[in-house]
Amino acid sequence: MTTLDTAYVREQFPPLKDGWVFVENAGGTYVPRQVIDRTRDYMTETQVQPNWNFASSVRATDRIAAGKHLMAEFINAEHDEIVLGPSTTMHVYLMAQALRHQFKPGDEIIVTEQDHEANVGAWRRLEEFGLVIREWQVDRETGALRYEQLDQLLSPRTRLVAFTHCSNVASIVHDVPALANKIHAVGALTFVDGTAFAPHFPVDVKALDCDFYVFSLYKVCGPHQAVLYGKRALLQQARNLNHHFIPDDNVAYKFLPGGPSHEFAAGCVGMGEYFDDLHAHHKLEPANSFHARLARTYRLIAAHEARLAEKIEDFLKARNARIVGRRPSSDGRLAPVIAFHVPGRKSADIVAKLNEHRIAIGHSDYWAARLIKALGLSAEDGVVRIGLAHYNDDNDVEQLLTALDRALG
Repeated sequence: MTTLDTAYVREQFPPLKDGWVFVENAGGTYVPRQVIDRTRDYMTETQVQPNWNFASSVRATDRIAAGKHLMAEFINAEHDEIVLGPSTTMHVYLMAQALRHQFKPGDEIIVTEQDHEANVGAWRRLEEFGLVIREWQVDRETGALRYEQLDQLLSPRTRLVAFTHCSNVASIVHDVPALANKIHAVGALTFVDGTAFAPHFPVDVKALDCDFYVFSLYKVCGPHQAVLYGKRALLQQARNLNHHFIPDDNVAYKFLPGGPSHEFAAGCVGMGEYFDDLHAHHKLEPANSFHARLARTYRLIAAHEARLAEKIEDFLKARNARIVGRRPSSDGRLAPVIAFHVPGRKSADIVAKLNEHRIAIGHSDYWAARLIKALGLSAEDGVVRIGLAHYNDDNDVEQLLTALDRALG
């Protein structure tokens, strides 16, 4: 098969049977039955503390470990280079606190005006400890990062640059390896938020050469958890945030007070099963690793999502909607997320009409409040955001466009 079998895909997602067209996937995707089954099995069979020698605890330990190992392989990392935690926001906050002891007053951290606040606010809080925060700004019309400004911001005082792999509103994919190379040249660290990228394209942290990478599993058909990756030496050097007796090499716990969600870690095994099922069903080229199979599957997913997004974008352009961002990357990639505003119309009113037609969608600043403000829009009304997932099909798009036509008429 050379195209995605959406009928097969949709069979794996029970919530899709409710009759609504779900295009709020950029906020969080549905989960397939494989994830539901794995989570349920853990809770019904092994809802005990792991790491003991009795039978149910041994099974619990194995299931948790299997989920963590798969999520490491998901991004081509080693299992001791990732942390499974509750959210991207929490990961960034905790890592900012774990790293701040390596910085001194007057050191500089660069954050962007485009990012979700998860990768901005935690770093800005370090001003309390004497660090200087520099802002990498966006173009006021398009929402695209001003690449030339980064050269002006970087200096020997720069210690870390936090930026997004892909904007959750502007849908612009950034060239992480090129940016990392430039940032490393001044001796600074890179902290990349991949939450809006990972649902649509494969992640290879080694190829990216980023120092830290974080993304949310619940936007990639997984449980409400997030993954933090860091280069091993950096994770070991960072300060322990947990109990005093947790050793520095215990990455899984030193950055996660309270520990991980055991049932959701076990549920991650279902993510691996789901993507492997897609690989097998579409008879894709064999591969010896989960990460390699995932890359082949993602090519199918990306092509399908891009085709649907193009139809929607063409419709909105014809209706003179102001589309945020949508600038292709150097290799032509665009996330299938289309945020728009119609001059003279309230986003809330448009969304209300779409909801009447059973289109599951919302309006907001989507926690990219600084970007929305830079575009001259209000945080309260924000933009309407159409976030596609690979389980959306042509029928979804036709229903969406019909409803949009009525809402904008």
